Amino acid sequence: MKTARLSPSGNEFPIGKILCIGRNYAEHIKELGNETPDAPVVFMKPATAVIGDGETIIIPSYSRECHHEAELALLIGKGGKDIPPERALEHVAGYGVAIDLTLRDVQAELKKKGLPWEIAKGFDTSCPLSAFVPADRVADPHDLRITLRVNGAMRQDGSTSLMIHRIPQILSYMSGIFTLEPGDVILTGTPAGVGPLVAGDTVEAEVVGVAAIRVTVK
Repeated sequence: MKTARLSPSGNEFPIGKILCIGRNYAEHIKELGNETPDAPVVFMKPATAVIGDGETIIIPSYSRECHHEAELALLIGKGGKDIPPERALEHVAGYGVAIDLTLRDVQAELKKKGLPWEIAKGFDTSCPLSAFVPADRVADPHDLRITLRVNGAMRQDGSTSLMIHRIPQILSYMSGIFTLEPGDVILTGTPAGVGPLVAGDTVEAEVVGVAAIRVTVK
């Protein structure tokens, strides 16, 4: 069973659902040529997608275009259903960084056919995930810098201040669809700068001052 670790206490939560928001940064929407949605775009990854610091991304044989997407991750510490936005942050146990890996070529073909994205988003190793810091150590989760480097070169450098749907709204919306439970992980969308990864790459993602993760690609 995959677990999410809360540092420095070392407390661990069995990971339940990984709920993800797509198209939550305007510049990322533009770079992919997508339309800005009226409501959050939600998709899921299984817990089996998670790998930790120092582990290896394995690109499936059915894809030739795997993209990185660095994101602020939330760890749910208190469950709830139909959570009002003004109470939503009370349900967050910690903040970390994740890399939402996307098989862009596979996703594009699925979109053309009107089919779900799971095989492009939820494959094994598709969710590198850092340890989490306690929520009370983050003064403002909407004022954090997100970066991602590949082989030392900066690819993504954005701010959570640019989110279209902010965290209270995301949690309230999601909890109206799925009951949130302790150990659930929420990925909040990626800023601009996504791009391809190939075998041999070293990838470093960071929410500056909060969490970081370093993985390699096979």
